[in-house]
Order: sequence, then structure tokens, then C-alpha cells
Amino acid sequence: MIGLLRTLFADVPGSRRRFALALLLSLLTALCSVGLMAASGLLISWAAEHPPILWLQTTIVAVRATGLGKGAFRYAERLVSHSLALRLQSGLRLRVYRALAGTTLLGRRKGDLLVRIVTDVEAIQDLVVRVLLPFTSLTVLSVGVSVAIMALSPGAGVGLLVSAALAGAVVPLLARLVSRRADREIAPLRGALADRVGQLNHAAVDLAAYGDERELTGVLEVDRRLERAEARAALVRGAAGALMVLAAGLSVVVALAVGIPAVASGELNRIHLAVLVLTPLALHEVLSDLPQAAQTLTRAYASLGRVRAVLAEPAVGTGDLAAGSESDRPGLALHEASIGWPGEAAILTGVNLSVRPGQRIALTGPSGVGKTTVAATLLGLIEPLAGSVERRGTVGYLAQDAHIFNTTVAENIRIGKRDASPEEIRTALTRAGLDLAPERMVGEDGSALSGGEARRLALARLLVGEHQVWILDEPTEHLDRETADALVADLWAQTEGAAMLVITHDPDLIARCEARIDLQPSVSVQ
Repeated sequence: MIGLLRTLFADVPGSRRRFALALLLSLLTALCSVGLMAASGLLISWAAEHPPILWLQTTIVAVRATGLGKGAFRYAERLVSHSLALRLQSGLRLRVYRALAGTTLLGRRKGDLLVRIVTDVEAIQDLVVRVLLPFTSLTVLSVGVSVAIMALSPGAGVGLLVSAALAGAVVPLLARLVSRRADREIAPLRGALADRVGQLNHAAVDLAAYGDERELTGVLEVDRRLERAEARAALVRGAAGALMVLAAGLSVVVALAVGIPAVASGELNRIHLAVLVLTPLALHEVLSDLPQAAQTLTRAYASLGRVRAVLAEPAVGTGDLAAGSESDRPGLALHEASIGWPGEAAILTGVNLSVRPGQRIALTGPSGVGKTTVAATLLGLIEPLAGSVERRGTVGYLAQDAHIFNTTVAENIRIGKRDASPEEIRTALTRAGLDLAPERMVGEDGSALSGGEARRLALARLLVGEHQVWILDEPTEHLDRETADALVADLWAQTEGAAMLVITHDPDLIARCEARIDLQPSVSVQ
């Protein structure tokens, strides 16, 4: 994780300077907090002896300065530290986006990936603001204050240093060790919960229609595991808080035990006794957040470890579909190809297929055999492990789970052609058989549309691009027979003369294709 921080500090201009300034401001804030208590104790004790008022002016000014400085320095420290943290977060998120942009996302758990990009990346803020800054500044402060107390009373200073070491190092370390397992589980469980909730939301209508509660049970089970992990971590924080109070009390008892005899013997001025007693309370107050910071360190490491896993993954495919150029002989072909994901064993070998203009070829086979992987290979998203692939002409792909964005109909269609004019959008809607206003909002995942309308909107996204070669992945899935037949009829009419590969389990759709290629695991197909 240190390497990741160094990389981010190198990527973000001025980050080291901002960190140094934030560290200084954090130290000054804590120093004012402790100084306010020490100066107040001195002022009250001295004022009790009724000295001339001018003798108290310096102490009065110190109280006012530390009181005002505490708030001012805290405000400035928050501005600088959060500015730094947000810049580092932006830099890390951009690195993740660049890594994902260069790879193919097929097969990824979308909910978990979203948590990694959003929530886990935000852990860099916690690492800087809630861990690095407080631990560093408070370590310096504890040593400095203990040395200052030693000037008044060596015994009280040593006692304060020991209690500060307990509160600032031992207790946080114990808290981190005891809750490490729970803290490590939290980030992955949040990812799993987001993934389960996303799946549940996607299939909510079907699950409600069939009364199937198994997916909901799975979501609740992950939620319960997350709740138990959070509860264990909270229990440790509570116990650590109790230990911090004991450490503070110990430092006060030591100060009294050492200070009272010193005052009685004349070794210590009696007005300084309040300083010996009250300063440890102020120091331990600023140390009280360190056990939680130690737990935050474990969580940040777990979260950033998940982000590093995304950054470290080897790129799979190109991450984008090559636009291609028009051809006089459009088509697709595989020659003795071995199909599979880079770095893994081939799932199909010796694959030969050819799709020429005017042909509609059905690609079938059992679920999991590799039909979508064949499509990814033909599209150029991944390369064949052996053999060759040939693509001629502009290629359009209708994905099985083509995403409908929560925006207007027109903006969804423009995904197929960024500069599509309003007239081109209306033409694409007409060709797709959709009677929708371009400015209409479609809702999240197309929730304001029927299943047939959502598939036709995805089709319009392709029609606006005027492709010569089409790859359709389960175009009739989840559609009733009447809607599916109408969609296929319109699709056939709009793609006359195009080369088309149709991935499907639908027997009616298979019957409407001129030929069929049935894939079987590791079997050569002709």
C-alpha cells in the first residue's frame, strides 16, 4: 500500500507539500487543544492566589490564543487535508478507469465492481485524513508534551509518556489485532451485498411474479454477515475506549502521586500542580480517536487491496469494439480457432465458421459452452488463443444484456452514433418499430419501458449506425412469443442483405435462420 501511496503522491502535483502543511496544521490543532487545558489550569490556580492582574495577562493571552487557534487551525487543517485526500482519490479513480477502459468487462460482477470503483477508492481519504495525519502528528505531540512536563516534574513526565504510549500505540494495536478479521471482511461483504442487491433489483419483477424468495434470502444472509462484522468491530471500539479512559485515569493518578509530595516538599510550585493533572487529560482526549483510526487502517488496507487487484489484473481484450470500415465483401470467419479468455485454457478448439452477406447463421449450444466468448472473439474484444479471426465491414453487436441508461430515448440511441441528428434518431426509432418520443425518460435499466420496447431501443441504437455485419446475442430472451416474432420480423426486414450471426436458444428463431452451428465443448465445428 505504501507503493500505491507513493505512486499517487507522484501523480498528483503538490501532494507532498499539501501533506506537510496538513501535518503541521494537525499538530498545531492538537497542541492548542492541550495548551488550552494547561494554560487554563495555570490561570485558575494562579488567580486563586489573587496576584496583581498584570501578572496574569500573559496566561490570559495564552488561553485566548490557544482557544482561538484550536478552531482556526482545525478549520485550516480540514481544508488542506481533505483537498489532498480528494485529489488523491481522483487520481486513484482515474487510474482505475484507465485500467478498466483497456479491458473487457464481460463476466464481471457489476455490483462488486461498482463498490470497488466508488466506495473502496474512497478509502484513500480515510488512510490520509483519519490514519496517517493523526498518528504522525499525535506521536510528535505526545513526545513533546511529555518532555515539557518533565521540566516541571520528571516523574510526572515519565508517567505521562508511558500512559501516552499505552493510549497511542498499545491500545490501538490491540484493537486492530482483535478486530482485524471483522474489519477485513467488511469491504468484500459490501461488494457482495451490492452485487446481490443489483441482481435482485434486475430480476425483481420475475421473482415477484413467481413468488421466489430465494434471492431475497441470499441478500438478507449477506446483510446479516455484514451486520455481524460491523457489530464485532464496534464492540472492539467500545472496549478500546474503556482502556483509553483507564490510561487517562492512570496518567492523572501518577501526576497526583508525584505532584502532591513535590508541592509539599517545595520542589514544585503549587500553581503548577493543576498543569500536571489537567494536561494528561487534554492529551488523552486528543488520543482517544486512535483505536478507531487503527481499525480504519485495516479497513483501508482491505479496500485499497481490492482496488489494487483491479489495477493489477492483466488486460483482457481491447476494452472497446473496433469501429471497422465498410467493405465490399462484409462478413465474419473463424479458421481453426481455439476460443477462450487470455491466460486460461481454451473452452473450444478447432472452430471454423463463416458468415457471408445475406446469410443468417444460428449459433447454438448448451449454456456455458462459450457462445458469448465466440462473439467476443469475433468482435475483436479478445483474440483467439490459436487460429485466426477475420472481420470485414462495420460490425454491430446486440448484447444479451444491452444496458439501457437512465436518460432519454435519444441519448440512449446516440450511444450507437455520438453525433446522430434528431432526424437520424427518429429514423432509427421508426426502423426499430418504436413509437417513443426522443425526449422521453426511460428510467433506470429501462424500467419505464416494456421488455419488448427495451430490446427495440437497443436495436435502434444499432440501426442508427448502419452496420454491414450483425451479431445478435439472445435477441428474443425474456420476450413473449408475439413480441419476439414481431421483433424478429422487423429485424429481418431492416437487415436485408447483411451478414448475421444469431446466438440463441429459441427454436423458432433457429428455424428462421438459413443454417445452424451447434457448439459442443472442445469439439470442432464445420
